[in-house]
Amino acid sequence: MTQQQLTDLLYELAKQPHESEWVEFKLNFHSENEIGENISAISNGACLKNQDFGYLVFGVDDKTHQIRGTTFLPKLHKKGSEELEHWLATRLSPKIDFSIYEFDCEDNKHIAIIVIPAAKEQPVEFLHQAYIRVGSYTKKINEYPEKQAKIWRKEQIPFEKEIAKSGLTASGVINLLSSESYFNLLKIPYPSTQEGVIEKLTEEGIVTKKHSHYAITKLGALLFAKDLRQFELLARKAVRVIVYKGNNKVETEREQDSVFGYAIGFAELVNWVNSQLPANEEIGKVLRTESRMYPQIAIRELVANALIHQDLSERGFPMIEIFKDRIEISNPGTPLVTPERFIDAYVSRNEKMADLMRRLGFCEEKGSGMDKVIFSNELYQLPPINIIVAEGRTRITMYSYKALNSLDKNEKIRACYQHTCLKYVSNEKMTNQTLRERFKIDDKNAAIASRIIRDALETGVIKEDTPENKSRKYASYIPVWA
Repeated sequence: MTQQQLTDLLYELAKQPHESEWVEFKLNFHSENEIGENISAISNGACLKNQDFGYLVFGVDDKTHQIRGTTFLPKLHKKGSEELEHWLATRLSPKIDFSIYEFDCEDNKHIAIIVIPAAKEQPVEFLHQAYIRVGSYTKKINEYPEKQAKIWRKEQIPFEKEIAKSGLTASGVINLLSSESYFNLLKIPYPSTQEGVIEKLTEEGIVTKKHSHYAITKLGALLFAKDLRQFELLARKAVRVIVYKGNNKVETEREQDSVFGYAIGFAELVNWVNSQLPANEEIGKVLRTESRMYPQIAIRELVANALIHQDLSERGFPMIEIFKDRIEISNPGTPLVTPERFIDAYVSRNEKMADLMRRLGFCEEKGSGMDKVIFSNELYQLPPINIIVAEGRTRITMYSYKALNSLDKNEKIRACYQHTCLKYVSNEKMTNQTLRERFKIDDKNAAIASRIIRDALETGVIKEDTPENKSRKYASYIPVWA
């Protein structure tokens, strides 16, 4: 925060009628342990009072709220040979990203403010003991079990609503975010005043007002940041694209890290990915006019899904890796539905971001994206997509063309299952004929399709639609979960 932002924050806090669960004033330093206990108490109190942050202010009288200044210099203070900030951080559990600010205000009065994020999911402890503010007093939280239980039960603020950067002026918000992109993508007129822009961004949840200043939410930064590196907590969420020379990761040909927010950089990202993909060859019986190996609509949808469905609380970033024989699109986190149900089920961790991305035109309506991926994948006669969940990441792979007799048994079964799912969500049924059409198998070779169907039935991924029908010629099939 700038000097002016810190001064404005100080005045806002000093206007509070009294100390509270999330604000405490002190004139000078008493002990390191007292500061640690207060950080625990204020973090827990801010959680209970639905505040994003709490504040421990040195240099203000706790009775009159008069700004008097302090002799305490927390940035220089040490506990033994250890810097105070590090000493405190290593004794708080779970670790919280508190910040210490020092500055001078009126008549060179020195002020120190510790900005403390609210507890999430569990009480914050200092030296294995959690504290709470009761009015203006700091108490052990286990003396107030109802408050302790409330923190454990408290519904957490969605990641998208958390604050990415605070203490901003209206012009500061507009300098960091591409507000023009928001209005252009939604095809609505750009307001004639800065206030009008901020008002609309606030309605959308991209910006929020905190005291006398504005804050950008993580939703706003993720989608509309001109440079994600300006948001320390979100820089690691930028999309990375890597192009390899062969079928493995031994040699990298080129790579690109996007610094733009997802919404303003999406079109350019997808275009760049498509430009790196290998060219088509003339395959089978389908006449193609497209110049790339993979259907662009599938790439677009899979990239959008990787952004929308990632677990934003997990470390890591969305990644697109292009090999000679495949493209892998992955994101941090394990899915909320099993991979086998991607085509028909829809559950999103990041509902607000998903909704806004749909309205901006970057992805399909709920549940209608993966069917387009599989449809276009079949149209291009490509092997079935593969979904792997491992090591805290979800990875979807599309493969370049392979002839049917080059697919192994598992690939044929997976293709049959995906084809059956596609037919089912289209209110149709999979049959020997539709599977022959999927693989471009001649009618005289219907036995090949029958063998694939038999293997899929034995594996248990599909079932007969009407088991009582004894005619194999007219049998139809549905997914096992249908």
